[in-house]
Amino acid sequence: MAIKIYGDPGSGSRRRVTSAAAAMGIDIEIVDIDLFKGESHTPAFLKLNPHGLSPVMVDGDFVLYESAAINLYLAEKAGSDLAGRTTRERFEILQWMFWSGEQWRVFATLTFDEMLAKRFMGQPADEAIVKLAAGKIRAAAAVLDTHLATHDYMVGDRLTLADFDVAGPFSQNERTKIPLNEFPNLVAWQQRLLATVPGWAATKREVDDRIDGALAAAGIKL
Repeated sequence: MAIKIYGDPGSGSRRRVTSAAAAMGIDIEIVDIDLFKGESHTPAFLKLNPHGLSPVMVDGDFVLYESAAINLYLAEKAGSDLAGRTTRERFEILQWMFWSGEQWRVFATLTFDEMLAKRFMGQPADEAIVKLAAGKIRAAAAVLDTHLATHDYMVGDRLTLADFDVAGPFSQNERTKIPLNEFPNLVAWQQRLLATVPGWAATKREVDDRIDGALAAAGIKL
């Protein structure tokens, strides 16, 4: 029985899981959840994740949410070295995955909520929140840009789960206008992933089609 991944095709978090699974050669069954129709807040879905967020993984009777945790589970189950070949490498990967959640992706998500999600609800963005998030993103991006000046990937000389986690904000940056393009090493790293990781490129097209289609259907021009 294939592992099921529930989520909206426009979700950068689902993208991190599905692209990592593809890189690890793991067979998954994708179950689309339409966030715009409220399908993540049905009683059935809330039993899987009481927060009403995606993605969610179901492997037999085991249910797991949070993309980073799902990717670590998949890597262990598959025996993949994307989670690290040595103890030191594994903890470096975990460092960047935890850093991404604390210092990075949360502010990109906050910007998405203000700049896009509120537009669908007919509400204006809170410019103070947008400005705060942009400042946090710039500070974190400066750290990444320095790191990537001497590294082709986040850890070591190859793709790992850390790359998928840290790359997440690029899923919406052209729409939310978060200041990632100000950092050349960060942009070069993202282009490297798109050129060398087929699943990352494929899921970019998936996210773009989904979100751009939803914006067009709602008559929203950015």
